[in-house]
Amino acid sequence: MEPARGAGTLDGMVLVSLSHTDSTCFASNYMTKFAVGDHAPDFSATTHEGMQVRLADFLGKRALVLFFYPKDGTPICTQEACAFRDSYEQFIAAGADVIGVSSDTGESHRTFVRQHNLSFPLISDADGSLRRAFAVPKTMGLFPGRVTYVIDQAGVIRKIFSAQFASDEHVRQALIAVRAPTSPSARDS
Repeated sequence: MEPARGAGTLDGMVLVSLSHTDSTCFASNYMTKFAVGDHAPDFSATTHEGMQVRLADFLGKRALVLFFYPKDGTPICTQEACAFRDSYEQFIAAGADVIGVSSDTGESHRTFVRQHNLSFPLISDADGSLRRAFAVPKTMGLFPGRVTYVIDQAGVIRKIFSAQFASDEHVRQALIAVRAPTSPSARDS
């Protein structure tokens, strides 16, 4: 997979170049729908620790569980983040890293990580560009959605799980996906 060409704006629209295609996604007006077996869009973002992270950093090395959640400190989001924390060693043993994404600030993320002893990085997506690049829908058209992507070492999406109120199920589904074989027949699971 070649590196993403970057992101920019044009007449108020966010443009996100996807690394697996030569076309550009006009993310604020159109969201590319992803399916299991599609290549995930490359991205570059900053974690709560100030580190730059890209999907390309994981290619050929480890799988990535990228979970989008609405807001730090809310009951369901806290339950989900703590469930990922409690299962973190299982993800690592299965060859996957975990990253959480919300629109909260880096300072909010640092507080959330400290309060709940989270063992994985959080990305601040204040402008929503990462959420749009991954086509994470809003719930009832208003609230940021809760979607988990499992992306294998080749950058291929192996699982997409979306459920606004089933926070623990995101962790369970992600663990099943990272433990599953990645042969072509596993793409449909």
